[in-house]
Amino acid sequence: MPFLNRSEAGRRLAEALRDYAGLPVVVFALPRGGLPVALEVAKVLRVPLELALVRKVGLPFYPELAMGAVIDGKTPAVIRNEGVIATNGISEDDFLACCERELEEIKRRRHLYLGDRPDKDIKGNIAIIIDDGLATGATMRAAIKGLRLRHPDRIVVAVPVSAVDVLDVVRREVDDIVCLETPAGFQAVGLHYRDFPQLTDQDVLDALTEAKAIAGGDHGER
Repeated sequence: MPFLNRSEAGRRLAEALRDYAGLPVVVFALPRGGLPVALEVAKVLRVPLELALVRKVGLPFYPELAMGAVIDGKTPAVIRNEGVIATNGISEDDFLACCERELEEIKRRRHLYLGDRPDKDIKGNIAIIIDDGLATGATMRAAIKGLRLRHPDRIVVAVPVSAVDVLDVVRREVDDIVCLETPAGFQAVGLHYRDFPQLTDQDVLDALTEAKAIAGGDHGER
């Protein structure tokens, strides 16, 4: 069991990201699970913490299996897992309907977590995208695609644990990648944490409040 919980994983990940201290970095968490990890990194690097509001698009009859992912924006970025879509006979209409459902959940979360605050301008910044682990990589790849449209100087992915094959795919889409553990026989992210609870909207709001205090002012401003 390499990690006690998400916060402990975040502190270990922060040590591996020390080279980014003092640089113009913005940390992006994939909520909900990536937020406790990202919060610890933001604390150590003393940088703004933002959200990448991305959702897995699961199969209609097996939501845990990702057939893609979507992130909000003026033009929502979509990642498709064509193998899963074809193998399970998912029609284009069904895929798009599932995407729309997840975009509605993203809209709800944006309103609750961020209100009417506009997206932070990250041009010239290094965007470090953090999750609690990579299983299929679909949500992370959607986050990369969406944030690329906001023209950061560089995109870095940082996770405590990942399947090796997924890490290799994601590595080709970013400028740098940091991963602490790539265990053989990877099955699920939660199996690599001793304590891996489902997080709530209130957990997210509490973490954002803590991040605002660290930033010393308005959330996300430096």
